[in-house]
Amino acid sequence: MIALLLSLSSIAFCDDGASEEDYYEVISLPAPEGCVLEVGGIALLPDGRPIVCTRRGEMYVVDHAYGDGSDAKYTLWAEGLQEPLGLLVHDGWIYTAQRGEVSRMRDVDGDDRMDELETVCDGWHISGNYHEYNFGPRIGPDGRLWITLNKPFGNEPFGRVDWRGFALSIGFDGSWKPMACGLRSPAGIQNSPAGQIFYTDNQGEWCGASKLSHVEPGDFHGHPWGTFSCKLDEWTFPAPAEPPDGRLMPLMPTELPSFKLPAVWFPYDKMGKSPSGFVWDETQGEFGPFAGQLFVGDQHHAWVMRVSLEEVRGHWQGACYPFRGRLASGVIRVAWGADNSLLVGMSDRGWASKGRSPQGLQRIRWRERMPFEIRTMSATPDGFLLEFTQPPDRATLTTEAFRMESYTYELHAAYGSAEMDRADVEVKSIEFPSASSCRIQVLALRAGYVHELHLSGVLALGGAQLLHPEAYYTLIEIPEEGSLAREPEGAGF
Repeated sequence: MIALLLSLSSIAFCDDGASEEDYYEVISLPAPEGCVLEVGGIALLPDGRPIVCTRRGEMYVVDHAYGDGSDAKYTLWAEGLQEPLGLLVHDGWIYTAQRGEVSRMRDVDGDDRMDELETVCDGWHISGNYHEYNFGPRIGPDGRLWITLNKPFGNEPFGRVDWRGFALSIGFDGSWKPMACGLRSPAGIQNSPAGQIFYTDNQGEWCGASKLSHVEPGDFHGHPWGTFSCKLDEWTFPAPAEPPDGRLMPLMPTELPSFKLPAVWFPYDKMGKSPSGFVWDETQGEFGPFAGQLFVGDQHHAWVMRVSLEEVRGHWQGACYPFRGRLASGVIRVAWGADNSLLVGMSDRGWASKGRSPQGLQRIRWRERMPFEIRTMSATPDGFLLEFTQPPDRATLTTEAFRMESYTYELHAAYGSAEMDRADVEVKSIEFPSASSCRIQVLALRAGYVHELHLSGVLALGGAQLLHPEAYYTLIEIPEEGSLAREPEGAGF
């Protein structure tokens, strides 16, 4: 971390009144006429060129994707796929999750056109419901391919089928195994730098708010639809009991032992409405001061959020923050470009989105100017540790500058949840362990609750205002006195 800060010390700090655009430029890569570029997956070929798949079943190689994007060239690499929603380049093949199977493809003769297509696994079925999306694949901690399967909404014209709302692990030999259940609309799946699997889910019935969750074998993530499949031989873990309707989320792990609380709740509307694809920042500072953190897309808000994680008492948890908004369309996928810019694939698919375009491909590029931000919000036994991207003016960091409240959500069959059991959180004292951080002691930390923080009037030493003066920490576990939280391994800290 010290090396990263030293490497960034020569970057220019900005004056007051700046906006997101001053620090992170958005570059559009216009699609050719007649191409409906509803991007469902992005990956990089070995030569650094992006390859994208679309919801309509096409795949394109993008030449000249970097620079200002004005001369981007799209070459049709494949067509006729069924709603692919993810790409993975691995060992000479390109893997994708189609609606009914995980497939692999390759270009044998180097003419930028697919020559071979093989089915890796089709061990699940589809009912004909429009919402039975499949997402992935990613390589999990077992070295196998992991995907997440959407549950259906509405009619199932070919009858109810198994394994919807599950995470599956798939071998390269085609073997497969259900690993976790209770997922609702798991639109993003990603492996961490250390190989753990996380996924994003969208708010709705039995999912009080959108969330980011760590997935482990045998987990139950809260939605009872599909758990009838746990009676089948393929499910080798204890079957979850029917969840009670109307319990506060922090109570659930004691009532249902396999129930998995999330790593991060995304408070509704404040932090988007439909989280999707995400990536870890492994650019070692080439994308700004957030190395090791996650960047998460949101389809409705047409923006990218930021997340910092830590492991506390065996549970991954952390904070989310606004990052970059005003993108062209609803964000479906993000991926790193060869130049360490963030590629953003978009579609509104007919759903509501704050973006003005129905689809598109953009890049977010750091302008090498340092924003004044809350870099991380971490839990302590009696409060939180805040690290800033610039040294704050301590005269502006008074207890009066902090406004905090906590709340949780309800697990119930109705769509979404209000912010339940709200309470103000008083900041009692402030300490400064370093030039760029402060530790706050608060009254009444509550395990299982979101702790929403707003800072008012806090300035950097150079006079800059906080670009985003808010953070939302999901406190599932309170650290024990004298313990140290663990950040994701291999994350570049």
